[in-house]
Formats: sequence, C-alpha cells, structure tokens
Amino acid sequence: MVMLIAALSLTSAFLINGWLEVKQQKLNHETEAKSYADIIAFNASSSILLDDPKNEASRLKALELTQFVENIHVYKIDDFSGELEFFASYNKKGIPPVPAKFTKLESLIEPKFGESHLELIRPITYDSKIIGYLYLRGSLKALNDRIYNSLYLKIAVLIASLLVSFMLALKFQRNITAPLEELVQLFKRVANEKDYAVRAPKQTLQELSTLSTSFNTMLDRIHSTIEKQQTAETEIRQLNQNLEDKVSQRTIALKNANSELMNTLEKLHQYQNQLVENEKMASLGDMVAGIAHEVNTPIGLGVTASTLLMDRLKEVQNKLADKKLTAQQLNKFLNDGEENLAIIYRNLNRAAELISSFKQVAVDQSSESNREFGVYQLIQEVLLSLRPKLKTQQHEIIVECDETLIIESKPGPLNQILINLIMNSLIHAFEQTETGQIKINIKYLSGKLNFVYSDNGKGINDQLRKRIFDPFVTTKRGEGGSGLGMHLVYNLITQALAGNISVTSKEGEGIQFDINFPVNVVRMKEIDIK
Repeated sequence: MVMLIAALSLTSAFLINGWLEVKQQKLNHETEAKSYADIIAFNASSSILLDDPKNEASRLKALELTQFVENIHVYKIDDFSGELEFFASYNKKGIPPVPAKFTKLESLIEPKFGESHLELIRPITYDSKIIGYLYLRGSLKALNDRIYNSLYLKIAVLIASLLVSFMLALKFQRNITAPLEELVQLFKRVANEKDYAVRAPKQTLQELSTLSTSFNTMLDRIHSTIEKQQTAETEIRQLNQNLEDKVSQRTIALKNANSELMNTLEKLHQYQNQLVENEKMASLGDMVAGIAHEVNTPIGLGVTASTLLMDRLKEVQNKLADKKLTAQQLNKFLNDGEENLAIIYRNLNRAAELISSFKQVAVDQSSESNREFGVYQLIQEVLLSLRPKLKTQQHEIIVECDETLIIESKPGPLNQILINLIMNSLIHAFEQTETGQIKINIKYLSGKLNFVYSDNGKGINDQLRKRIFDPFVTTKRGEGGSGLGMHLVYNLITQALAGNISVTSKEGEGIQFDINFPVNVVRMKEIDIK
C-alpha cells in the first residue's frame, strides 16, 4: 500500500510537472521566435522600400551566428499589381532551402511547431501599412535537448524515490508483520488443536499488546464456558430426549390434522370450481355465505395456534443449539405446546364438521371444453335464464354485439361471468333504484374478445374497488351476500379464459368492467375473418 501510494503520487507529480515544463519551454521558444522575426521584419522594411534585395541578403547573413534560425524568406508586395513576390532569403550553412510559403500566410501567422522545426510568418509594415511578409523557420534541437535532459533527470529522481520508499516499506513491514505472524500461528494452533491453555506473549507495539491481552481474556472465558457446558450437557441430553418424544407425538398428531385439513380444503376448492358451472349458483352462494364465517373462525384459530407453536419450537431449537436452554424454558414450552395443540385439535374438528355438512349439499360438476358458439345467442340464453328475476323489475338491459359473431372458446365460464355480473348489479347497484340500465358491449379486436359491462347504479368507493375481487368481500354480510361472486368472476377470466379484467367506478356514477380474453377461432357467419 505504501509503495502504491508513493508510486501514484510521484508519478502524478512527475507527469504534471513535466507537462507544465514542456508547455513553458514551448511558450518561451515561441516568444523567442517572435522576437527574432519582429526584429528581422523591422530591419527588412528599409530594404523593401529602397528595393534593395542584395543589401537585405547581405544583412541576413549575419544570422549565421544564431543556432536557432535556419531559413528566412522576405516577401514583397508589388506596388502596382499588389501580388506577393520573393524579395530575399537566408539559408543557414548546411541547411537546404525551403519552398516559398505564399499560400500559408494566414496559417503561419501564429507559430507552428513541427517535429524538429518551428515556422512562423510576420508582416513587414511601414507607417502601419503592410509592405511585405517575413517567413522564419527555426530549429527545435535546443528545445528538445532541454526537454529530454529534464525528462531523464525526473525519471532518475522518480526511480530513486521509489527505491527509498520500497526500502522503508520493507523495514516497517518487518517490524509489524513479524509479531502479527506469531499471533496468527498461535490463533491457528488454538483453532486446530482446541488448546485453550496457551497464552499469547506480550508485544512491544501497543496495539498488538492490546490484541494479545484481549485474546488471552477470551481464552480464559472460553475455557470456563467449556467446563460449564460439559456439566450441563448431560442434563440437556436427557431433556432433549424427553422433548423429542413429546414433539414427535405432537408432530404426528399435527400432521394428521393438517392432512385432513388439506384434503378438506382441496375438496372445498373443487366445490368452488363446480360452482362456476352450477345453474343454481344463487342458492349455493346463500349457503356459502352462511358457513364462511363459521369455517373461517376455527381455521383462523387453528392457524394462529400452530404459528405460535412453531415460533416457540424455533426458539427452543435456537436455545438448544446455543446451549442456553434452561429447565424452566423447556417446561414453559411443553405447557404452551400442549395448550396450542389442544386448541388446534378442537378447531380443526369444528371446521371438519362444518365442511362435512357443506359437502353434503354440494353437487359434482365437470368443466366444459372448447366449442364454437354465437356470442349474441349466448347472451340471449343467459338473459332468458334470468327472466324470472328480471321480469319483476323495470331495469333495462342493452346488448351491443354483432349477431353473426361466432367464436371458439368455453361458453360455460362466459355464461357464469355474465350471470354473476348481472346479479351483482341487481342486488347491489340497483338496491335503491327501480329503473336502472345495464349495457353489454362485445367486440372482436386483434385476436381477443373485448367484453365491456357497465351499469348506472350507485357505484362503489375506492376502498371496495381495490378489494372487489378478493374472496368473501361483500356489502351484504348477514343479508344473503356470499362475497364469492366477483372472486369467481376473476378466477374464470384469468384462469379458465386466460384473460384479464379491470374495474372503474365512483360512488353515485355506476361501475364498468373491462374484460379481454383470447379466442382460438373468430369468424362471422358467411364471412371468414383473416
């Protein structure tokens, strides 16, 4: 870690310093080049005015003493044509000449650095008028030498610093890791050999000395605890044996009761599915409402008691595993277990008796398979079956459905859905209305049957709307309402028809059910829909 921090810090400082130094060196070189160019351009103005290129060429030869300047071009602007023409030049000895830069006047106004040369162009003025241009090409050898020398020095300093950091890190590591290694070996010995009689030696470092003292204290307590545990283990084994026997007996009894309850609940589920296809749904709903509370009460008590017993059993198991179980806690668990099992047994017997009486009334039903049928004709059959209830009231039912629409689906669930929705409106929505209106709109859209059912009854509040599809939710508790109607509708749509349903309603503004489910075959009489 020390080496990593040192390396990152030094490298970052080296890179930043190197970048700043290179930038500053280039800036200084650029300033120097501009100074050269400005001086030469000032001197060249008199030669251009006198039109004396030989004198200017002679003056430029004095630049041989400078190492920086390699090539100079002086360009003159013709007074008559305004064209730029070559006036004079200078090429350092041993340096080849360079082409004229007539086309690069604008791009070289600011100095341009290459790999080994610097180029720039400065205007030659007289009385604030440009009379020509000066092109300067200078060597970057001196600049590169300074940069590389500085770079080599920095690298050497960096390597030396890292070596010093590495040596210091090794020294500090030996002073710390040697005592730690000794303690680690001692910890391994205690863990592998269970030898709690050993003790850690004192250490020179304060932190390690504190660690050794704490470790020795822990070994003392462990040794004392082991002795107490060995004394209590014999007693706990006997208690465990007795507890296991009693728990086994209670578990067998509970499994039997649970098995009977599961069988009963499974039969209840079968009967609930049979209700979907039963033409006498109303009478069966009356009976379910009567027994719902009675069955729910003993089952709820039994579930509560069994949950409490499981919690107590978990607590005893945890204390037993931690070797903290006392005789008083075990005795309390046995008393609570006996009491809870008695409660479970009594309430399961009560539920079984109620369900047995319910089974005697229910009849077996078989599910209907897919077939082709007319949707409009099915609705008329449902309305015909409900005529005894509808003819005593003045409610209006409006059906919007293509009479030629033929689908392949399950007519039984659709029949039962429609009956439950209409009966729900008659019993709840129109409770205080004598002339209500029901609308049934059915369309075929993109492989699905869209079924919209609405009435203009009293509607429902948001709290009831969110729970309307839950079982045994009703506003007619004690008045013949079962609370199973909308739950069965939801199950039929989502399970039997593999569709979905949503409800929209506000108090005083009626209710609307939007139902969609896929159909395998959709066709019109005499016209196939492709």
